[in-house]
Amino acid sequence: MARNKLSHIVGRDVEKLSKEDILRATAESASENAVDGIFAPLFWMMLGTFFWKISTALPGPLTMAWLFKASSTIDSMIGYRFGKLKWLGQSGAKLDDALTFIPCRLVLLTLPLVSKNWIKAPSLIRAAWADGVKDISPNSGLSEAIFAHCANIRMGGINTYKNSYISKPLLAINSPPASKKGIKKILRLHLKLEIIWILAMIVIYIVI
Repeated sequence: MARNKLSHIVGRDVEKLSKEDILRATAESASENAVDGIFAPLFWMMLGTFFWKISTALPGPLTMAWLFKASSTIDSMIGYRFGKLKWLGQSGAKLDDALTFIPCRLVLLTLPLVSKNWIKAPSLIRAAWADGVKDISPNSGLSEAIFAHCANIRMGGINTYKNSYISKPLLAINSPPASKKGIKKILRLHLKLEIIWILAMIVIYIVI
């Protein structure tokens, strides 16, 4: 049942995953999807509110969020480097990369501030950057890496996609492997950072 539910949120093959692999996949998905599903839409919604300050003829917050989610959905559904729709998948993936670029790096800079090791924020950011830039994706590696270091969970390793093995860079290699407790810690970091972002956006909007 766990493998079946996991298959709804990850692209890797799940049939032969061990319990440890299922926990790692869940932690990685929760980390990457935090940017795609929460913080990037928040960023584009806020940009839409600033557009409306300039002119209500410009796209508003909901329009900007929908535009981002449309791009993200195309990337999730057909953003692959093979098949008849390769041309569309690659275009959607590149557009999603571009729209996620800034929000991802804002999460990289701000997530340490809501972690227990906030005092070590600069070193957490440097360590996450060093790990995350090794990933072929310009965003997912950094997203997972900053959560790995802030939650103290080791991520990365060998994944299987369509029966092909892909080696992902190891993140926070000296940390313990993913566990239920660690995944809950990632979700708490989601919530704390989301609250901070929303409050900061309200303050910036009022001041500007």
